[in-house]
Amino acid sequence: MLDLQSLARLVALHGDALDAPVRAFELGGTHFRPGAETHLMGVVNLSADSWYRESVVLSADAAIARGLVLRASGATLVDVGAESSLAHAARVGEAAQQSALVPVVRELSRQGVLVSVETYHPVVTTACLRAGARVLNLTGGTGTAEETMLREVAEHNAGVIICFVQGNNVREVGDLELGADPAAALYDYFARRVETAERCGVSRIWIDPGLGFYYRNLQDSATRIRHQMSVFLNTFRLRKLGWPTCHALPHAFEAFEDEVRCAEPYFAVLALLGQTDLLRTHEVTKVRGVLRAMRMWNAGTDAE
Repeated sequence: MLDLQSLARLVALHGDALDAPVRAFELGGTHFRPGAETHLMGVVNLSADSWYRESVVLSADAAIARGLVLRASGATLVDVGAESSLAHAARVGEAAQQSALVPVVRELSRQGVLVSVETYHPVVTTACLRAGARVLNLTGGTGTAEETMLREVAEHNAGVIICFVQGNNVREVGDLELGADPAAALYDYFARRVETAERCGVSRIWIDPGLGFYYRNLQDSATRIRHQMSVFLNTFRLRKLGWPTCHALPHAFEAFEDEVRCAEPYFAVLALLGQTDLLRTHEVTKVRGVLRAMRMWNAGTDAE
């Protein structure tokens, strides 16, 4: 059972990371101030294979309409993608992704929406940045392709979400190997990737340590959920890297069953306790309520 004693032990061991300075930056007229404000990123899935039905759209017009609703509902960023990360989902090639994403990115950007694009293809990255995307949600691993995409991000004065991927990309993973202390291994992993991004000229970075819950050895529900909870609560330890953090909120169907749409708000609480700065969610309005409630506590303690 997760309890106050567990949280107290975590702070006793790693509390020095709680006050680590984290860089603020501006992007598309929006100021991101880690520690002062948590932002929401809504999701638009242009893949029929995506598991979360509420975020699936099957046309450019529907994607644009959903993006506008997400912004009106409180999403600072709108993340669009054309390929599901589920292992059994159909692979979508570069040309098909580009064809699906570019019209959506262009129109949402024209209407003032801050757009993020989820991909690991350099060609798709370039096309979407040219169409107006301001963030690359990079779901690929290390290598020459990564540096190519990061240089494109820098050239367009955009930002990047560097996702943890133990493999070439989120669709090509095996068993997860992080050792006895996953947060320490994640720190080392992101230290290398942040150094690469900075060397390529990127000056707006989020790090996302949670992507990739489809690893083969995390298919047992209890194992996966424990891992997810641990990563969320330990996220504050990564603040020593100096960049804000992002989390894609998971679903935990095995625990929530018919109330699965309540899972993301639950994990949002854990992510906020771990000092996450950007929450990627399919349930913007529900998670916005969690943010409001957490801020009410902060307002009360600040006044004491």
